[in-house]
Amino acid sequence: MRPATKNQQPKTKPVYHLYNEVTNLQEDKSVTQDQGNAAELIQSGKAILGIEFGSTRIKASLIAPDTTPLASGSHVWENQLKDGVWTYDMEDVWKGLASCYASLVEDVRTKFKLELKTVAAMGFSGMMHGYVALDGDGNLLVPFRTWRNTITGKACAELTPLLDFAVPQRWTIAHLYQSILDGQPHVTRLAHVTTLAGYVHWKLTGEWKLGVGEASGIFPVDPGTCDWDAARMNKFDELIALRRLGWKLRDVLGEVLRAGSPAGKLIAEGAKLIDPSGRLPAGVPLCPPEGDAGTGMVATNAVRPRSGNVSAGTSVFAMIVLEKSLSRVHEEIDIVATPDGRPVAMAHSNNGSSDLDAWIGLFGQVSKALGTEMRLEELYSKILPLAVKGDPDAGGLLSINYVSGEHMTGFTEGRPLFTRNQDSKFTLENFVRAMYYASLCAMRTGMNILTEQEGVVIEEIRGHGGFFKGGDTGQRMMAAALNVPVSIPATAGEGGAWGMAVLAAYVLRADVKQSLPDYLDERIAKSIGKPVKPDPRDVKGFAEFFARHKQGLAIEREAVKSLQ
Repeated sequence: MRPATKNQQPKTKPVYHLYNEVTNLQEDKSVTQDQGNAAELIQSGKAILGIEFGSTRIKASLIAPDTTPLASGSHVWENQLKDGVWTYDMEDVWKGLASCYASLVEDVRTKFKLELKTVAAMGFSGMMHGYVALDGDGNLLVPFRTWRNTITGKACAELTPLLDFAVPQRWTIAHLYQSILDGQPHVTRLAHVTTLAGYVHWKLTGEWKLGVGEASGIFPVDPGTCDWDAARMNKFDELIALRRLGWKLRDVLGEVLRAGSPAGKLIAEGAKLIDPSGRLPAGVPLCPPEGDAGTGMVATNAVRPRSGNVSAGTSVFAMIVLEKSLSRVHEEIDIVATPDGRPVAMAHSNNGSSDLDAWIGLFGQVSKALGTEMRLEELYSKILPLAVKGDPDAGGLLSINYVSGEHMTGFTEGRPLFTRNQDSKFTLENFVRAMYYASLCAMRTGMNILTEQEGVVIEEIRGHGGFFKGGDTGQRMMAAALNVPVSIPATAGEGGAWGMAVLAAYVLRADVKQSLPDYLDERIAKSIGKPVKPDPRDVKGFAEFFARHKQGLAIEREAVKSLQ
């Protein structure tokens, strides 16, 4: 698999440095000049905004037209398990959005001594998949069901052979059909089915529209038309016809748009949801809403065929843009799309860093009890790099990080666990390495299908997400797990919010015929860092841990049965 970039030179030299770089420089005339340019751009309303609803944080990224990050904001939130369903309260969506935007406004105020009043364009992304069901007035019919839920097994078992397409449990169509199978009363009142990003976009614009990448996690899309797959849609309609629900699938799904297409403008009610102070005006153009998979592909400049990226955070997934279709359906592999409609193979695992985050929180309690309380950021920066000093196989330790179910290995529920033999090397360094490795094992299961059964060759992976913050530890662990070099864009820490802002900027491009891959090559190709190559000792060590992890899943199954 060739790297995604063409190594071509930008046509024009960017006039804004990455702000994180600027703040690390000593004050000089060039820095003052750049800050002045950025302040003028923000004040004139030419900056571009991207906001992403992630699993644990809502993040905002304000960028220059050349995609340079200018300011950011965030809001911490968390899903809840209610009545057996992972969900977020919709009130928290709007409170979180307003809080995130207020945090961005404050960051602009602090850095540039001015008020953020408007932007040139904006876009919103969110966790892909899930289920938002609404009536004709836009009222929520059932609590929002997130991607984390693994309660649609029966629906997937029927839909996958019917559609000749792997339908994962977290997909929107799986939740919809499971609701039909269960006879849930809301399905007869259904007017709209969408995702979190699609719902937010509708509330802000009044438009039922979706980016093609986000749409591809709802129902299969046709790469030739970049629209819903009409033949498969007809099969679904035939399947439910005798139930006389009063709607067909196309009636309840939104319009599908490629990246770069205008997708509506901010309405007054939407502006108030973002900025309750009333400063943000209506009329700002929006790009199509996308999923976190799409923003990850953009953020890593991995949208060309034979390019790949991995997003690692609360969930972990690798995405390879395909040159040709896979030889057969694999239930473990999702086929989705880039924001411009190219088919992508996704190896997705539900469980990523949540268990590791919980342990870091425990270490924080220990430091407080010892009278040396440390900020969470300090704990991460000091503890995570210890993994590099651990034994290549994590000293015989075993961690299974299943906070929730894991479809990749056949679990509908999870019980995080840690165990060891009496002769294992129980050190902090090995413990942290085991936590890192555990978060990558389910994804590795899917990647083995692509590389061993389908012959997909990967020359380099580009990473982004919280997993890669703080030195090269995350890169080393990922390189060990995948046995390929792992590079990181300079903006990896900005994550999906930055990728969403780039998609919003793409709507405003001067050359409307410029493809998304060419646009990204021109603007961010040179920001891709030098890849970290896999250490053969680490590769061997991960393989040993992976084998131990597969055997340990028997313990996990008993834990699910015994710990209720």
